[in-house]
Amino acid sequence: MTDTSGASLRDNPDNYCYRHPDRQSFVLCQRCTRTICTECMTQASVGFICPECLKEQKKNRTPAQKRAQRRWGTGSGSRAGAVSFGSSSTRGTTTIFAVTALVYLLQMLGSVVPAIKVQSWLLFWAPYLYPSLSGVFEPWRILTAAFVHGGLWHVALNMLTLWMVGRSLEPALGTWRFVTTYLLSAAGGSAGVALLGFGTPVVGASGALFGLFGALIVIGRAVGANLSGLYITLGINLVLGFVPGFNIAWQAHIGGLIVGAAIGFIFTRTRRPKQRWLQIGLLCLVGVIVAAAFVLPLFGVYAQLA
Repeated sequence: MTDTSGASLRDNPDNYCYRHPDRQSFVLCQRCTRTICTECMTQASVGFICPECLKEQKKNRTPAQKRAQRRWGTGSGSRAGAVSFGSSSTRGTTTIFAVTALVYLLQMLGSVVPAIKVQSWLLFWAPYLYPSLSGVFEPWRILTAAFVHGGLWHVALNMLTLWMVGRSLEPALGTWRFVTTYLLSAAGGSAGVALLGFGTPVVGASGALFGLFGALIVIGRAVGANLSGLYITLGINLVLGFVPGFNIAWQAHIGGLIVGAAIGFIFTRTRRPKQRWLQIGLLCLVGVIVAAAFVLPLFGVYAQLA
């Protein structure tokens, strides 16, 4: 049998950019399926689109999306409807990923070296915040629980979710806003457990991840993005938290989601550079409210003890 694949590829005009016939390429526009070279391609939500389809997409934008572009300053090279706070870096996502992976490796080491009890040291259990109840005061667990996981599948699924959401959200927010959202949402998840499941020990990044979902939804609505897929994903995960046998801390999901949505709302209302300190102040206020939430369980606990 004769191999003619090389000649076929060279002779086929469909393997050359439709705007630059001298440039061979195998990338197709996701809308019209024409071949485009690197100069002609623009990143879309899925794959790439050609210049003509990009113009058509911009022409058909909704009034909300047009207002969003004027407000958020998205350039012609950005994805339609994307929020642009500045940085295209994902350093925060990568750092959180690396720290979580390192903690999990230490957890695995603990199965060989019993003295290394990472999960016991870092998990969240509400009574550890109240010396009068447990005899200890270990507030770091409010955040560290987000970096500890119950098994390989647990950490793998959470880190996959982090990577997928972080690649979209962090370039839009910038690293410090993204990390702040993650950590405050993690604290919100712990607050949710303290309020709604006081005696439940929990581990995992679910509260923080639901916070990222909440922020992404609020910001996405502000720019007129299509969020139907995100709504479905979020809804499924919320429902699974209430299914018996899954052993999922739905309280952390609710707490993280509320905090993340609040942070997303703050970002949409304090976009201008002159509002930077207002934004920081409001984020601090969210932190204070989350901290205050840990006081509320005491009233219920002491009422039961009385």
